[in-house]
Amino acid sequence: MVKGECVKNVADVFSLDYEGRGVARVNGKAVFIKGAMPSETVSYRISKSKKQFDEAEIKSVLKPSGERVKPKCRYFDTCGGCVLQHIEPNAQVAFKQRILEEQLARIGKVFPEQILPPIYAASWRYRDRARLSVAIDASGEVKLGFQAKRSHDVVDIASCEVLPQHISAQIPSVKMLLQKLVNSGEEIKFVEFYHSKKLTVLNLCFYQRPSEKTEHQLRKWFGTSLKEKNETWQLWLQYGKESAKAFYPIHHLDLSLFYDLPEYDLTMPYRPGDFTQINADLNALMISRAIRLLNIRSGERIADLFCGLGNFSLPMAKCGARVVGIEGADYLVDRARQNAIANGCTQQVEFQTADLFETDEATVASWGQFDKMLLDPPRRGAYAVVKSLHLPYLPNCIVYVSCNPATFARDAAVLIGKGYVFKSAGVMNMFPQTAHVESIGVFER
Repeated sequence: MVKGECVKNVADVFSLDYEGRGVARVNGKAVFIKGAMPSETVSYRISKSKKQFDEAEIKSVLKPSGERVKPKCRYFDTCGGCVLQHIEPNAQVAFKQRILEEQLARIGKVFPEQILPPIYAASWRYRDRARLSVAIDASGEVKLGFQAKRSHDVVDIASCEVLPQHISAQIPSVKMLLQKLVNSGEEIKFVEFYHSKKLTVLNLCFYQRPSEKTEHQLRKWFGTSLKEKNETWQLWLQYGKESAKAFYPIHHLDLSLFYDLPEYDLTMPYRPGDFTQINADLNALMISRAIRLLNIRSGERIADLFCGLGNFSLPMAKCGARVVGIEGADYLVDRARQNAIANGCTQQVEFQTADLFETDEATVASWGQFDKMLLDPPRRGAYAVVKSLHLPYLPNCIVYVSCNPATFARDAAVLIGKGYVFKSAGVMNMFPQTAHVESIGVFER
């Protein structure tokens, strides 16, 4: 520490930003401090200085918040996966609610009439799907883990506190396997885990299809390393571009991945590579909230845009709606149709493939009139859709599920500009310990 630095680089933190960094203001300039939290006084070291703001790392906490806790994970200081572990779980939810409100006010200049109570489930061991990056260091050693904070470097891990315990325990074994494959000349992109009630899948993604020798080696490893565990496992391989057609199992299958939605008497099968929410318990709560907010009446025609494999479509159909699900990925549309057949919903729901990011007024008109609409877009939001909505095709109610408060705020402003009232909004803690903010909002004509 240089002389005087402790006095100079001290700040009172008043907020969190969308990346989970503490926000302070020093001499009129914003400072984003990694590891700091609101109501704290901290000393910090500037890591990057720009004209309008500084980025910094915390050096010491001079006055801690009462909501500060000891991070559970030993990789917290380096891994970029869980940046809020130093904050008590209930306080994390409150901070995410504040981030949502700030983004709505700053970006959209909008605010809901009502703030919904937050939805949350387990804080640890909740993650049913995860991708671990693979890197090779200068000495040829494999590194397996999540990317570092604000970096593409891979943090080598031997365990993970948000993965189910039996998956976390397998990380060292998988890393040893990858080292043998790399030593034999194979190139691996990444590793994925998928977990459902009766089955866990390990998926290895290669740059090119692995050789027969490698596949034989993998079968042998699978038979000795995974099959003897208490959990039921499958081993899948993937190669080349990230396409559903590039996935294949290397042994006989007698089980498939699925998640249940017992409130609606639904079972939703899926395959490795399909998009599903990473937190099955929270997903069920989220669907229940969305259905209640839609207030479905029997026979209503409802659009489910960015419908995926029917996560919202089939529950809405079970409530008596006539649902049109639209999704850009054709393999997910195929899965949604299969799920509708498996759950006896084919008379109430139909699925279409379309690029919703290319939506225009003619597209909206081609859909016909909907009574209500559910939007569940990726981080890019649903700007093309909301911008293109027009009379006489404005649904009476829109429920918007968002994974990015910035694009949600932008789209909310567009809807209000079209005459909608922003009735309510709230957060759903899909990703505990992370800065990810999942939210839901209701707009009525």
